[in-house]
Amino acid sequence: MTSTPRYLAVTTVAGLLIACAACAGPQQAPGPSAGTPSPANTSTEPGHAVVTGTFAADGTAVNYDKTLVPDRAGVLVAENVFEGATTVTLSVRGLTPNRAYGAHAHAKPCGPKGDDAGPHFQNMADPVKPSVDPAFANAGNEIWLDFTTDVHGNATSASTVPWLFTNARASSVVIHANPTQTAPGKAGTAGARIGCVSVAF
Repeated sequence: MTSTPRYLAVTTVAGLLIACAACAGPQQAPGPSAGTPSPANTSTEPGHAVVTGTFAADGTAVNYDKTLVPDRAGVLVAENVFEGATTVTLSVRGLTPNRAYGAHAHAKPCGPKGDDAGPHFQNMADPVKPSVDPAFANAGNEIWLDFTTDVHGNATSASTVPWLFTNARASSVVIHANPTQTAPGKAGTAGARIGCVSVAF
């Protein structure tokens, strides 16, 4: 089998990232009207999920802190698998400018409360909960997507891990108020959960 599907997926993601640049911010286009279907997972095959959302405007993206993740801010999450590795890309538009945020893949879908998304998804689960041991809470065993916004509140980050989702899968990406910590006893923590987008990885 050739690697053509991978390149097509990457091209599709790149196009969606460009399109997302206009989904929030001062030049933001009007959002979906009442009755318009919410942006959905546009994946056509397992391992190539693409989800777009507008915070507080559809059921895909939820914001719990409207200062750090304003209403009408935009988000895109894309997953691509290739040769035993998984790459997840996160793109945001219209958040607080010039600010560092934490972000991770979480085990459950978003809900009305930030805690509804459950813990970070871990490829090898830590038997101790909450998981703050760097042996488990790290960027190789979890999917970390920390980012810093530019002057317009926009940012893109990506994480590649050397494993694939199997029967256990992440179900969301949660944005946190602070960058992710790595020290023992605090590893993986990143402050309050301030935004969430459900993703069918």
